[in-house]
Amino acid sequence: MKKLDVLTPVGIIVGFIVVLFAIFINGDLAETLAFLHPSSFLIVVGGTAAALLVTFNLKELKILPTVLKSTFSREENELADVIDTFVELSDRARREGLLALEAVVEEVEDPFLKKGVLLAVDGVEPEVIHDIMSAEVAAMEERHSKGRAILEKAGDFAPSWGMIGTLIGLVLMLRNLENPATLGPNMAIAIMTTLYGSLFANLVFLPMATKLANKTEKEVFMKQIIIEGVIGVQSGQNPKVLQEKLSAFLAKSEKEREDEELLEEGR
Repeated sequence: MKKLDVLTPVGIIVGFIVVLFAIFINGDLAETLAFLHPSSFLIVVGGTAAALLVTFNLKELKILPTVLKSTFSREENELADVIDTFVELSDRARREGLLALEAVVEEVEDPFLKKGVLLAVDGVEPEVIHDIMSAEVAAMEERHSKGRAILEKAGDFAPSWGMIGTLIGLVLMLRNLENPATLGPNMAIAIMTTLYGSLFANLVFLPMATKLANKTEKEVFMKQIIIEGVIGVQSGQNPKVLQEKLSAFLAKSEKEREDEELLEEGR
């Protein structure tokens, strides 16, 4: 189940507020508002978007909204809950047989876990199950890497377009040296585009790409545990043994909490 990850928008907003506040305390409101420069914004954002259109094809760019949406959401699946699910499935499979899991698995929300259990119920060999599910994990990693590449490239292009804006501003300034009134606005373009390019790269695009990489790593880790659990259920492992095996993947704090729950259940 996915929920809104408030840290992404909060981090971006806080970053911009910190920059504007730092400008404000060293000047006044008028000087702060002067940093909201439409021409510089257009050069950086428009130039970055144009570069992405050249770099990627339409099919690849169509996934960008999904990629951006993913950075603003988080998965609710907890490893401890997944382990508990496998313990229940293992216990029922040993008591009633694998076919009994077909009705139970319909209540499982995770499609990857459901697919694995249904493969086990259908009597597919453990090696084949491992290959099928591992191939799906590899395909997921490939999809995620393509989406992440768009944000990484945007992070590369934004500072470069900032420098292009700087060159534009300098050229305009040098062409109008005889007119002092134009020096300020042209210098503003020269400096602001570099600022905007660095801000968008280091506060928006690259952090989002890193967040996606971390999410992919966690998702792959979770799916590998699910594969181990499915094979364990199919092979008829003792629920307690399977729980101990999967609990080895828990973090120390989660492991201690799991042990406490087991002790309470045993009382």
